Formats: sequence, structure tokens, C-alpha cells
Amino acid sequence: MKARWLSVSAAAVLAMVAVQANAEEGLELAKKSGCLACHSVEKKVVGPAWQDVSNKYKGDAGAKERLVEKVKKGGKGNWTAVTGGVPMPPYSPRVADADIEKLVDFVLGLAK
Repeated sequence: MKARWLSVSAAAVLAMVAVQANAEEGLELAKKSGCLACHSVEKKVVGPAWQDVSNKYKGDAGAKERLVEKVKKGGKGNWTAVTGGVPMPPYSPRVADADIEKLVDFVLGLAK
């Protein structure tokens, strides 16, 4: 019984380490892509905090697809009260589509 508890505990620790590594990778990609000029994880800059974005779309099955398109093409309207009407600029093709998907996964993974 004790050995099983230890193995579950070790698996939980490994999962936490993997989540932390993915978060660090996502944040580094965001830095490299220029996202931090307008966003941060926990507070509004020009655009909404990513934590707020993640919480808004938590449980929304179609959120990833819509957010990927928003990052690729830019737009406005979803966060007007937060941004004062400042639009999200398009990031495609400046940022590769695969990286945009990773960035959206990172943001959506921040939900609490």
C-alpha cells in the first residue's frame, strides 16, 4: 500500500513538473512572439490578462479554434470594456500557425 502511494505521489510530481515546463515554454514563446507588449498572465496591460481570457473560455469546446483565428487575423469587440476598443493586431504570418496554436493552448491552460 505504501509503495503504491509513493508511485502515485511520484506521478503527481512528474505531472506538476511537466505542467510547469509547458507554462515556461508558453511564456517564452509569448515573449519571443511579441505578445507581452500588450498582455501579461495576471494583469491587464493593453489587452486582457491571459488568466481572465482562460477563465472566460474555460469549458468552451470551440474556444481554441476561435482564439487561434483571432490571433491569426486580429480583431476587436470581445474585450472592448477592458481594452477601450484597442484592436488585437493580426499575428499571422509573422508568427507561425503552429506557434499560434501553442500560444492559445498556453493561455487556455491558465484557467483556475
